[in-house]
Amino acid sequence: MDSATDLNSPVEKHTFEGHTFFIKRDDLLHPDFSGNKARKFYYYLHHDFPHISTLVSYGSAQSNAMYSLSVLAKMRGWHFEYFVDHVAEYLKAHPHGNYQAALNNGMQLYEASFDEKRFGDDVLFIEEGGRQKEAEFGIQKLTEEIQAWQKSTSLETVNIFLPSGTGTMALFLQKHLPNCTVYTTPCVGDAEYLKQQFLMLEMDENSHPRILSMDKKHHFGKLYKENYTIWLNLQEQTGVVFDLLYDPLGWRVLLAHSELFSKPLLYIHQGGVLGNESMLARYERKYKDKM
Repeated sequence: MDSATDLNSPVEKHTFEGHTFFIKRDDLLHPDFSGNKARKFYYYLHHDFPHISTLVSYGSAQSNAMYSLSVLAKMRGWHFEYFVDHVAEYLKAHPHGNYQAALNNGMQLYEASFDEKRFGDDVLFIEEGGRQKEAEFGIQKLTEEIQAWQKSTSLETVNIFLPSGTGTMALFLQKHLPNCTVYTTPCVGDAEYLKQQFLMLEMDENSHPRILSMDKKHHFGKLYKENYTIWLNLQEQTGVVFDLLYDPLGWRVLLAHSELFSKPLLYIHQGGVLGNESMLARYERKYKDKM
């Protein structure tokens, strides 16, 4: 998997709903190690950890980060322990998506409360979703790729857009791309939650991205017909498969702020499409016959 250690993804030009935009295809970085998690965990591939034998993290049972961490652990020869509050009985009986793939990579999953303090010196702990300072290392590599692309296309400034969970990617992009404006939208919580996530990593608010939100509250993981529709339309018009959890909300917000297309716009594809298997099954059960 040496190619996973040399990140570089192409930029494509597309049109959607009459708007021309560019897309940074981080979903194409590597078959097993791609998207924003490959950027966030890049640090752990390029530094030595001679005393580490086990990687530990926590989150949801279908998390993109969970799967990417299982790949990282496999690459480094570490054990991987992952803690969740709950695993649905259906998922246990019918493993699929990120959950199944992480188990296949040797993940040990525990339905238990999590206490970082009980682990020893041989354990590497990574925050939920990769929200930590080390993520800056790989995201800075992404900014260098964007700057090289800008130079090759003579685009001095661009608007950059991506949806956010923890906001780590958007934050470090803005920090290292001062000549561009990074826009994002919160998918997990509201704007105030996202601001708090930024402040945990960077106190200088001048380095923070600009937050755009929907008028109505959006509940993370809930099935919205509008999300399914825009996801289908994106695939039909661009030929690109997007993530079904974050990208539909991102595009709904982006189209509601069409002024962002007044400058060249670069959309960051953050991967996560392996999780589509479980989301798509839910959407099709609810909406396929109603479209």
